Amino acid sequence: MASAIVNQWRKEFITVLQQRENAMPLKEAALQERLGAWTKALTSVVTATCDAMGWHASAKGHSLEVLPVSREEYLSLDVIAFEKPEKGWRFPVAVMELENSQNDDLIAYALWKTLCIRTQLRVLFCYRPSTNQAPTLVRFLRDQVISGLSLEERARQEGETLVVVGNREESAIFPYGFFKWWQLETNTGTFRLI
Repeated sequence: MASAIVNQWRKEFITVLQQRENAMPLKEAALQERLGAWTKALTSVVTATCDAMGWHASAKGHSLEVLPVSREEYLSLDVIAFEKPEKGWRFPVAVMELENSQNDDLIAYALWKTLCIRTQLRVLFCYRPSTNQAPTLVRFLRDQVISGLSLEERARQEGETLVVVGNREESAIFPYGFFKWWQLETNTGTFRLI
């Protein structure tokens, strides 16, 4: 069962994505497999979702002045979100990686980066042209990244971890079906489709 933060994130993400100005650039980039444009459009959707959650997000093109050092990207992560607007060093509420590479190892690296961060929500967005390619990728991530963690290390992970695989197959019902959501079960070390 998905937690409250996962359910709220997914709901707000879909709401933001339903807006034409957000939907069309992302859909067109996915259909044409222009993955640089896909990442740029997805960055706008993700930061707008953070705004809808009441968070303050940093990303390329979205500078943040909440921490004492102002940046667009912190810790080489694509998106980092904070709950409170007052300045000071604190942990983020969420981190997101938007990996458009078709290289499984680069996607695994992006997941590993998010797992290294203490936060309530970690989301890895990635892309595969076909929906049926997602389970193979998710198994690879489990085998290459999650299996490297001991049960004790997985149990110490705070927060929720999602792998969201975008595709281009179900464009007729965009945005529904365009993204498949997988949640890490820390007890078993597996990802469950949600």
